[in-house]
Amino acid sequence: MADNGYNKPEGNSGIPRRDLLKGLAGIPLLGLFGAGAWSKQTYDKKIQEQILKELNIEAAVPPLPDLSGDPVRIGIIGFGIRGKQLMRALGFATPDWKKEMQKAAAQNPNDKRWETFATQDNLNLRVTGVCDVFDVRAEEAIAAGTVDGQDPPKRFRTYEEMLASPDIDAVVIATPDHWHAPMATAAALAGKHVYVEKCMTHKFGETYALRQAVQDSGIIFQVGHQHRQTQSFLTAMDVIKKNVLGHVSLIQTNTNRNDDNGAWQYPIHDQASPQTIDWQQFLGNAPQIPFNAEHFFRWRKWWPYGTGLAGDLLTHDYDRINCLLQMGIPDSVISSGGIYTHRDGREVPDVWQVVMEFPDYTTGTSQEAGKEKGLTFMYSATLGNQYNRGTLLMGHDATMELGNTLFVYPDARSTRYKDMLGNDLVKPDVPLYAYNPSSKGGDGITSATAAYFANKGLLYTYRDGKRVDSTHLHMREWLAAIRQNKPDLVSCGINEGFQEAISALMACASYKLGRRIEWDRETERVKNVTEEELGEVGMA
Repeated sequence: MADNGYNKPEGNSGIPRRDLLKGLAGIPLLGLFGAGAWSKQTYDKKIQEQILKELNIEAAVPPLPDLSGDPVRIGIIGFGIRGKQLMRALGFATPDWKKEMQKAAAQNPNDKRWETFATQDNLNLRVTGVCDVFDVRAEEAIAAGTVDGQDPPKRFRTYEEMLASPDIDAVVIATPDHWHAPMATAAALAGKHVYVEKCMTHKFGETYALRQAVQDSGIIFQVGHQHRQTQSFLTAMDVIKKNVLGHVSLIQTNTNRNDDNGAWQYPIHDQASPQTIDWQQFLGNAPQIPFNAEHFFRWRKWWPYGTGLAGDLLTHDYDRINCLLQMGIPDSVISSGGIYTHRDGREVPDVWQVVMEFPDYTTGTSQEAGKEKGLTFMYSATLGNQYNRGTLLMGHDATMELGNTLFVYPDARSTRYKDMLGNDLVKPDVPLYAYNPSSKGGDGITSATAAYFANKGLLYTYRDGKRVDSTHLHMREWLAAIRQNKPDLVSCGINEGFQEAISALMACASYKLGRRIEWDRETERVKNVTEEELGEVGMA
């Protein structure tokens, strides 16, 4: 029988776990507590405490990193939807947004957006530069970054000018996907630290070039997967570490959205024109076409600028699981789907399924060694329905439902919990373990899209019962690593970003080429696709 941490509990009396469970299952009510001395409620509480002791799961809260020292001078590249959110996570918001949030909070006490922003810690930084190809957004970024008593941020017309400035220590890149790698690579070569949004890259070739540039330069590099700071995910790491689930063979992740905003039909600004937008700079390495406001504001709908569902949403789900299981790049990926809801001229699918295979992966087992091996990661998405489907990690002994809260359900055929199930101490339809980092219940959610992101841990988490922006914590981690000059302090650095990008690009390539894409772990290359084929679909 394999050990795998199953036979002996960690950090307690050393009683074999099997004996502990059998003993717990066989103790009669009256024998344990004395006839008539304890109520059923007390008994149930004792059983609960014993189960928690057996699982030994720790909801550890990591200490906040130190931010002392000189302020880090930040340059913001891109001030669209995500750029504004990142600026607020750093502590800077536009005057209009502040007024809007204060009004919303006054009208609805459950709306915590203003309170979360107003009470977050000072990250000890200065925004010294902004760069956006749309004049209106550039002026908004300057207004957000202007602090009384300090010079306003300088507007740089190009990112190259910003990277050449001695007044910039680090850059935050929140541009369309096709600009992520060129800007991040140039920043690394210029010795500027980088925080870049997902998908980390847009093409296979630039993924390798960016990794090399970051490794050679020694800069601090962080990819924007802020769920790594969410308390439920930190707790889930311990669930995996303690082998509570047994061997996990199937992962189910999902996207369900059903409104224009969720389908990237973003508003087109009424001041957008060739006179206010540097169209050539926006295009970059994309095909040269005449000015098109829809392409500019709704760029996620076209392959030359984005990676569709892969880069926008699959990457979050993949990285959420990778930070728990550390399974890395899949051996193969296959995807399918189509444009079935939003027939508006877009190129990327709005219904999409992706299956990633990890045939040699194992999370540990409660059965004999060698019986269980292999993992399938499944992503299923539609932009035409918003029914909530949870993220599930399905193991031989239990299933974990993972979001901003966490639930673990024992499997009816579990080996580890067989005796507990047989004695009705636990039931398959009742959580064996539940974790909610909020001590005050739920928060007011203002839209279906906000609810979607909140459930995946992408909006906020809790520290000691206080709601905190998870992006704020992720950027704090990056800034602390910069101050200490320790690249290993970041939780989503270049190696994690490389795995995220390659996995997402494999999914895109599978859809575009219509076949399974395979990965060679030794050479770190896709092995059944030629450079010519990747070039034909714009992914070389």
